[in-house]
Amino acid sequence: MITIGFALPPGFQIMGLAPVSAFELANTVAREPLYEIRLLSENGGPLVNSFGVSVDTRALSRQRVDTLIVTGLLRPKPSSPGLIRQLKRHGTTSRRIASVCTGAFLLGEAGLLDGRRVTTHWRWAKDLQAQFPDVHLEEDRIFIIDGHVWTSAGMSAGVDLALGMIEKDFGAELSRAVARSLVVHHRRAGGQSQHSALLDLDAKTDRIQGALAYARQHLRSALTVEELAEAAHLSPRQFSRAFRSETGQSPAKAVEQLRVEAARMMVEQSRITMDEVAAETGFADPERMRRAFLRAFGQPPQVIRRNARLAAA
Repeated sequence: MITIGFALPPGFQIMGLAPVSAFELANTVAREPLYEIRLLSENGGPLVNSFGVSVDTRALSRQRVDTLIVTGLLRPKPSSPGLIRQLKRHGTTSRRIASVCTGAFLLGEAGLLDGRRVTTHWRWAKDLQAQFPDVHLEEDRIFIIDGHVWTSAGMSAGVDLALGMIEKDFGAELSRAVARSLVVHHRRAGGQSQHSALLDLDAKTDRIQGALAYARQHLRSALTVEELAEAAHLSPRQFSRAFRSETGQSPAKAVEQLRVEAARMMVEQSRITMDEVAAETGFADPERMRRAFLRAFGQPPQVIRRNARLAAA
């Protein structure tokens, strides 16, 4: 049985414990105890989280675990010297050590991230890089594995990290079954972007949201203003005005965001050619897709595919 320890700083954000559900369901789906969970803190005993809920913990210094997952705070702040010493020790005694969200700052204080590729919540990424200049930060990632150190983005990304661990430990079939039990429709690979085009566009009304959903489902189509306006049950003029008012962008720019987001997922997670990716996502040709990637990510699709494969390896 694999022992998973969750190292909790005082005032930890409660969503940092979301990965526990994935490990619990792995036991349920497999019908055998694959994982044991231990909640740990510097001194043990009751520990209050950011929402004022107390959990009972064991003393971190007295535990040996296979995998240590360090949870974060709503806002990163310096940790106690005692907790950092214990994290350093576990960095050498645990088979795997990980962070959820701003837990990366604690691993950084323990010197466990130096020279490694890491990620954290996009809101705190620049602060992490400034505080720990020796890390190789990739702020637009769900989770990253570098050797025995795993780091993940915002709190919900901890579930993706846990599913990735389950896949490494017991195979993809169990990981997919756990994802279905969690009603996670798609287990995000580590290289997937933290950002969502639909979330960034933030349409307010059902009509504009419906048009965006239609566009996402019909990327191979030309997606003209007339076509989108019809999906929204508005005239083209009304649609264009309402769309810009709600999203701050033109329909054409928004469609490009949706296309490039879908294309990036295909580039990172499939082996189909760039010609096929361009066709599937509605770009007229690979060159237009390349230019869109450069605008959105600062890198061409070939580089993004190579980086995703290196991360997977």
